[in-house]
Amino acid sequence: MTSSPLPTNPDDDDSPILADSDAPAPKPKKPLPGSTKGPKEINGAASQAGSTTGGFDTVLGKIVLASGLVTEDELERCRVQITADENDLTLSDLLIEHNLLTDRQMNRLRKEFDARKSGQKIHGYTIKKKLGAGAMATVFLAEQLSLHRLVAIKVLPTKFSRDQNFIDRFYKEGRAAAKLNHPNIVQAYDVGHSGEHHYFVMEYVEGDTVYERIQQLKRLNEKDAVDILIQSAKALHHAHQMGFVHRDIKPKNLMLTPSGQVKVADLGLARNIEDTEAAQAEKGRAYGTPFYISPEQIRGELDIGPPADIYGLGATAYHMVTGHVPFSGKNPSDVMRQHLKTELRPPDQLNPALSAEFCQVIEMMLAKSRADRYRSAADLLEDLQRLAAERELTFAKPKIDLAGLVVEVDQADTQPILRAKQKSENGGLGGVLIASIVINVLLLIGLVATVAFG
Repeated sequence: MTSSPLPTNPDDDDSPILADSDAPAPKPKKPLPGSTKGPKEINGAASQAGSTTGGFDTVLGKIVLASGLVTEDELERCRVQITADENDLTLSDLLIEHNLLTDRQMNRLRKEFDARKSGQKIHGYTIKKKLGAGAMATVFLAEQLSLHRLVAIKVLPTKFSRDQNFIDRFYKEGRAAAKLNHPNIVQAYDVGHSGEHHYFVMEYVEGDTVYERIQQLKRLNEKDAVDILIQSAKALHHAHQMGFVHRDIKPKNLMLTPSGQVKVADLGLARNIEDTEAAQAEKGRAYGTPFYISPEQIRGELDIGPPADIYGLGATAYHMVTGHVPFSGKNPSDVMRQHLKTELRPPDQLNPALSAEFCQVIEMMLAKSRADRYRSAADLLEDLQRLAAERELTFAKPKIDLAGLVVEVDQADTQPILRAKQKSENGGLGGVLIASIVINVLLLIGLVATVAFG
């Protein structure tokens, strides 16, 4: 979700789908006395679906059966009624009249049929099936005929094809993806338009997303999460080197193949780091997904760079290993306000099995100030690889609680003695305790020497 005014209803999609070449030829229908051509009154309302063509009704039966909207017996009863009754009712009329389909369902089926009938096919590709739909586009599985390989085709709905801003953003994504060539980034193949439809052809990745994996497992173990982060950091390092910042890193945009390979997807919000014109145009507006957006993106700052992607990946890491997003709220504004102001709850409080070093990495990725975050994906990658190899981290360090040290002055002696303030069970004294013990031992030796030789 972005704060920019984008449509959010995937039901409005009218992207192209290939016509059904196996559909039977239309059955001739004799003209009936008094037949009408306009919309039919059903339950007191004019049904737009009633004004259909014979071609639509010919394939309609097959469509509703395949989608499970009606049974074969229900469909057959409607067909018998069409044959027996001397009226102009069509199959779509009867399906609605018998409450087997709603007006909205019929209208949606008609839009899909109209797209097929209008010949909106993408030259060189055979569309197999619909993979998914979002606010901005619909993705289809297709076969590239020249190379006999499966590809994914993202199609901009025709309702956006008259808006140059949406078209420009769509092609911008395609051009950005085409400049990136990395095994952990979804590869772009082609971008263009067919009729009214603009499309973007990309590598088809079989598998699921990190988000789906979280939904399935509730949370991932540290080893698997670190592996995903290492691959993602490699992808971001490449993108940043090529001058692009993703700006929308989140679990849904990290795809996982059956072999465990990570593929960073969806460069719809990607921006060239040196594109000052775009930065000025977007100044003061928050682009990103509220649960994973960086503080600087929320503020709409001009110089959005690699640290923003590192923050998004940190929020993704937090979600992976705790099963919770870093900050939640009653609405997007509340969530984003917490990214700016609320202190992060340490991940090991939600998942005590996490190592202290991994928590240090996540907390550094999610630092609210860019100055406290990893400066580059290369630095992050170094720490992640050291973490995987169980070596000391280079950049992330444990936070020292200075308030945890207090000074006690013994009433019988003026010599100060340092001690460590007791911490919670989840904390652990670590280096502070050792330092405190060493200091006290040295002071004790000094005291004994003073008494013995004084």
